[in-house]
Amino acid sequence: MSEFPTQARVVVVGGGIVGCSTAYHLAKNGFHDVVLLERGRLTCGSTFHAAGLVGQLRSSASITRLLGESVAIYRRLEEETGQATGWKRNGGLRLACSRERMAEYERQATTAHSFGMEMELLTPKEALDLWPLMEIDDVVGAAFLPTDGSASPVDLTQALARGARMHGASLIEKCPVTSVEIEDGRIVSVTTERGRIACEIIVNCCGQWAHEFGAMAGVNVPLVSVQHQFMISGSIEGVHGDLPTLRDPDRLTYYKEEVGGLVMGGYEPNPIPWAEGGIPKNFIFDLLDPNFDHFQQLADLAFPRVPALEGAVIRQMINGPESFTPDGNFILGEAPEQPGYFVAAGFNAFGIAAAGGAGWALAGWIENGEPPFDLWPVDIRRFGPSHRQIDWVRSRTLELYGKHYTISWPSEEHESARPSRKSPLYDRLLSAGACFGEKLGWERPNWFAPEGVTAQDEYSFGRPNWFAHVGAEHRAVREAVGLFDQTSFAKFEIEGRDAEKALDWLCANNISKPPGSLTYTQMLNRRGGIECDLTVARMSEELFYIVTGTGFATHDRCWIEGNWPDGLDVSLREVTEERVVLSLMGPRSREVLAAASNGGPVSTAELRFSTHANVLIAGISVCALRMTYVGELGFELHLPSEGAGMVYDALMEAGRSHGIVNAGYRAIESLRLEKGYRAWAADITPNDTPYEAGLGWAVKNDSGIDFLGREALVQRRAEGFKRRLVGVTVDDPDVVLLGRETILKNGERVGWLTSAGWGYTVEKGIGYGYVRDENGIDLKALREGNYELEVATVRVPAKIHLKPLFDPGNERIRS
Repeated sequence: MSEFPTQARVVVVGGGIVGCSTAYHLAKNGFHDVVLLERGRLTCGSTFHAAGLVGQLRSSASITRLLGESVAIYRRLEEETGQATGWKRNGGLRLACSRERMAEYERQATTAHSFGMEMELLTPKEALDLWPLMEIDDVVGAAFLPTDGSASPVDLTQALARGARMHGASLIEKCPVTSVEIEDGRIVSVTTERGRIACEIIVNCCGQWAHEFGAMAGVNVPLVSVQHQFMISGSIEGVHGDLPTLRDPDRLTYYKEEVGGLVMGGYEPNPIPWAEGGIPKNFIFDLLDPNFDHFQQLADLAFPRVPALEGAVIRQMINGPESFTPDGNFILGEAPEQPGYFVAAGFNAFGIAAAGGAGWALAGWIENGEPPFDLWPVDIRRFGPSHRQIDWVRSRTLELYGKHYTISWPSEEHESARPSRKSPLYDRLLSAGACFGEKLGWERPNWFAPEGVTAQDEYSFGRPNWFAHVGAEHRAVREAVGLFDQTSFAKFEIEGRDAEKALDWLCANNISKPPGSLTYTQMLNRRGGIECDLTVARMSEELFYIVTGTGFATHDRCWIEGNWPDGLDVSLREVTEERVVLSLMGPRSREVLAAASNGGPVSTAELRFSTHANVLIAGISVCALRMTYVGELGFELHLPSEGAGMVYDALMEAGRSHGIVNAGYRAIESLRLEKGYRAWAADITPNDTPYEAGLGWAVKNDSGIDFLGREALVQRRAEGFKRRLVGVTVDDPDVVLLGRETILKNGERVGWLTSAGWGYTVEKGIGYGYVRDENGIDLKALREGNYELEVATVRVPAKIHLKPLFDPGNERIRS
């Protein structure tokens, strides 16, 4: 037995497939002092009982790319290590038993084409030819992804483990970690039952134990354990090794070949949580007792589809708990609470499909200090205060588990664990007909139902029930005035003698302006990609006020605090809960604000665009920011939470004669699409530079002021850019754009829509997306050619735009 190590650069905790993948990639990247610790034996947690399906297509391009990396790794791993993996590319078949499900597949097929993947839509007979054992009386169509496959989870993990050892990593079994040592905010060591290991970095790959292990270091990993059952049959005539995996979501079930028989499992709508009081200490290579009564609902759906199963020998019933998360995506990245502490956990039963790519991405993140590309959908910094409440996490996670195979509707909201975080105006808005959505726990009005209309979403791939009502709000903002409750905005104060110096380094735009100024800016990573998209208000010489998107509170705080230069006199304080934001927008907004503030300083001369000033409304001091995200004259009104009701009432009363309406977030979306405003995590991401996004005007590159990402921007400008964000419109009013539609130029795929919707003023579908040209982007050439969009597999004529569709000269916002 080799000597127990006393130090390592990286300690990976957890010897399942994700931990072994992470150790393998770290070691392969040159991290030779990597130690993996497993409390039992490799694969003894959830990996050993995984079903082993490997699908790739997701709604996110980033996750799809990550899963594609997994497949690429699995294809070469056996040859590299000499260890069998059981990997086979036998394709994945998905059945549709309703027109709505087939509409979803048509949208997914276009998404696949956008991402460069194959996805074929099939007739029921074509599906039967691929999977002859099934009955298809209720099948209306199918989809086939030929590059999907399956693998042996244990063999695959052992191959990754062997590869890790080949590259110099140490893997130690039967070695539980008992504590994590932190000094002066930095990781110092882990203590195990066999001794202490000094280290700089810890990677939590503990699966369903990740929440418990994270707590040792004060790190929140929001996941819970849920029972997941499947059966394994004996041999069935007609089952062969090349049979595709089969997903039958309308019957909640999946199937894969296993030694001449079938694995059949599924996702029931009433899942059973496990280990609510904690996971038993010695739960190693353990399973739960089968719950035949609970499984019967899946069997009742499966046996009519595959009659041969009903008479087959059942070799084994597996009830293996697995970790699931409250949004259905896994958790990756450096913990916001603790530098040097990374997490890869919560894989929602697609850990085998994701492990190869997740380990590769996390190794690159550890090595370079930032992810290799945009990983926001799985980034641990996407969580907020609600995710620290385990009851909230469990309630939402069980809802998402139950929706695993339901149709994924556009704009779908979840219902569990609500309401959690509420604006002080929640009850007023509810009485006014608000239909609320939820983001980072916040209840936010999506739209307002007029009298006689139920404030409830009815989802559709066509025009949903709120379409006309959102249109009315949109037009009111364009023609008169609307009031939006945007209290959920994340808000920070940055203060200190060196606050300006810190923000000068972090911000791509120039924030060195006098008090009273406002600056729209991005913050960039070392590649020049956009990490944050926010507004900076200078309140005094040493105090700045930052406003950013609701969902980005944790991410942006971590980015700011983690990237300002060391040794500065500067501090950050979050004030999100302390302040309400009411956005008063529209051509009559100044008249309303003037009336509500009794003639306060709100004229064009007194309060110019991109400045701010204090006004008094109902006796409450309100900071009015002359800024807009809807493309109209408007004011973001920031005020103490305790004054919200009085200020709201005063604004509504002052606006009554001007046609004021309550308006919601879906109107904001349609308004910003017409104006060409970008949305972070959609149109602009860490992959995209400001120049590619058409935001070069907000970069101080020629100012002589250095800033994070400047060097990369200078280099990339010199090399020339190969992609450019453009607006795309479709004149046909019957075409519904939702995002991820394929952009084609002269018949060739050149990109996809990053966001899309309907413009009620311009009366057409609008989208945004990056057009790619490997020869370099020339704006004149970009405008030329024949453009189309593929929408649900159908090509439709399209036009591109490099300027906003509405008010391209910004006259209205500056009026």
